[in-house]
Amino acid sequence: MTPPTTLGPDPSATRAIRVLAVDDQAVFRRAARDVIAATPGFELAGEASCGDEGLAAVERLAPDLVLLDVRMPGIDGIEVARRLAATHPEVVVILISIEERIDVPSAAALKGIPLVRKQEFCPRLLRRLWAEYGR
Repeated sequence: MTPPTTLGPDPSATRAIRVLAVDDQAVFRRAARDVIAATPGFELAGEASCGDEGLAAVERLAPDLVLLDVRMPGIDGIEVARRLAATHPEVVVILISIEERIDVPSAAALKGIPLVRKQEFCPRLLRRLWAEYGR
């Protein structure tokens, strides 16, 4: 009998943690792809370049974790995070920004959604975030 798939905090779980990168900047999506590829136990589920695409991608791809840029044209990351919390509470959302925490709207912190700086995003941080916030 095959053991059940787990999504615990251990990145060596039986199934890779599927990550969706949502950012309007292609350069960060490329960097996120590289970090995800370099992190054992994680795989890129897909990418989106705006909030609307990100919401549709969550429906289509069922990721475990969404990396979500705070500032995007159209629906910003804060609103996407609110919608995901209401419609897909099983999905872990990590807000990302080039800005300092004090410059990001305080609404991001109200839901307990972590915020990280793009400059600090690396395999070690991705593993730590999943260990802390993963299901």
